Amino acid sequence: MAKDKDVIRIERESVVPILKPKLIMHLAGLIEHGSDRAEFLKLCKRVEYTIRAWYLLQFEDLMQLYSLFDPAHGGQRLQQQNLSSEDTDVLEQNFLTYLFQVMEKSNFKIVTDEEIEVAQSGQYLLNLPIKVDESKLDRRLLQSYFSKHPHENLPEFSDKYIIFRRGIGSDETTDYFIMEKLDIIISRIWACFLRVTRLQRIFTRKTSKRSTDPKKNDEITPDADHDDLVVERKRLENELSMRNLFGKITIQEPTFDRMIVVYRRASTKKKTERGIYVKHFKNIPMADMELVLPEKKNPSLTPMDWVKFLVSVVLGLVTLVSSLEMPKADIWVVIAILTGLIGYCAKIYFTFQQNMAAYQNLITQSMYDKQLDSGRGTLLHLCDDVIQQEVKEVILSFFILMEQGKATIQDLDHQCEALIREEFNEECNFDVVDAVQKLEKLGVVARDTIGRIYCVGLKRANEIIGTTTEELVLKAKQEAITA
Repeated sequence: MAKDKDVIRIERESVVPILKPKLIMHLAGLIEHGSDRAEFLKLCKRVEYTIRAWYLLQFEDLMQLYSLFDPAHGGQRLQQQNLSSEDTDVLEQNFLTYLFQVMEKSNFKIVTDEEIEVAQSGQYLLNLPIKVDESKLDRRLLQSYFSKHPHENLPEFSDKYIIFRRGIGSDETTDYFIMEKLDIIISRIWACFLRVTRLQRIFTRKTSKRSTDPKKNDEITPDADHDDLVVERKRLENELSMRNLFGKITIQEPTFDRMIVVYRRASTKKKTERGIYVKHFKNIPMADMELVLPEKKNPSLTPMDWVKFLVSVVLGLVTLVSSLEMPKADIWVVIAILTGLIGYCAKIYFTFQQNMAAYQNLITQSMYDKQLDSGRGTLLHLCDDVIQQEVKEVILSFFILMEQGKATIQDLDHQCEALIREEFNEECNFDVVDAVQKLEKLGVVARDTIGRIYCVGLKRANEIIGTTTEELVLKAKQEAITA
């Protein structure tokens, strides 16, 4: 009988997963006439230059505001501005407003409690409970923002920090997992012991709050349908069998392709914190999402580990005393009991030490390998990302209208998604409404009497947009070189 697959179902995102140069050159290659191909390439450049100009002022405001709240040098700039506390509050709320707008345009979504529950329903490489030291985090900044800008499905920690995520991938690890296998075997023996001694009821009652079936919740969105993205989880406890007990095992975990964390540290009696931290991570396994948490506490043995430890010691000592009180105490039985007791305690200790070493390694890796950037670098990346996505959406929509003729919004949406699927072998929930709005703003599409959308010719589209400043600069440079 085949095992049920442990899968996570996620709503497809609106990100066009194709590099812009590849998209443009491939679409240009589908155009038959060379003159039309040249006009199309010119149009693509003008679309990008124009969209970049539209966003320029907004992005400049964002970067100027962040310069006041940069944790490294923002404090000095704020002092130079000689602003009142109330004025500073207004500016930091303006910054967050711009930031959240850019995040939305970049198709980032706020991580919800349900997503975190799904992510933490299994383990991957991180085997220690990681908690945030909430006393080190400010509550006023985000609380004030969300009171003025309500959002649905905010996580319970949204007053202290916020986590954005975008893109879904998969990560595989192949290893012997010696200590992890030993831990699973001992845990299964422990569970069997609890059932036999009927102590399971006590522990089940204590842990019932977290005993929900993760497979029932392995859906990131409640409105999932057949078009959703399905990613399989391969956990060590499910893959372990007698056949691979001493061999290598491959485990697999879905990943968030990009994650961004926003928070502020708590103020102290000596210093009022105004810095806003914006940290950008890549390829974070869902089960190891705790890696991106701010102000993490140093992990320690869990309460359950201590309960197991103390119960084992008590039971071992009771059994040992009972054996010694017998008229003819068997020295080998006493040795066996002591060996088992010491071995189990040593197992708890060494497992914890190994997990601590793995935790430190993962933290180091997240800092050097998985952290893309922070602060200003992250914001610049986001701004460019917004432009790239908008340009790709506009070019795709215009190309479909140019090739297929008039179309309704729904038809255009389906045709754009079909083109991405057939020509690039990628899936995307295309954001057609935003693309059409941009095309209308550019003045290169219109609607007929029944609401269908149609575009002007390529040459006319280039004339409507007109020569851009970037083109004039490039022309001047070429003339200077040839002069």
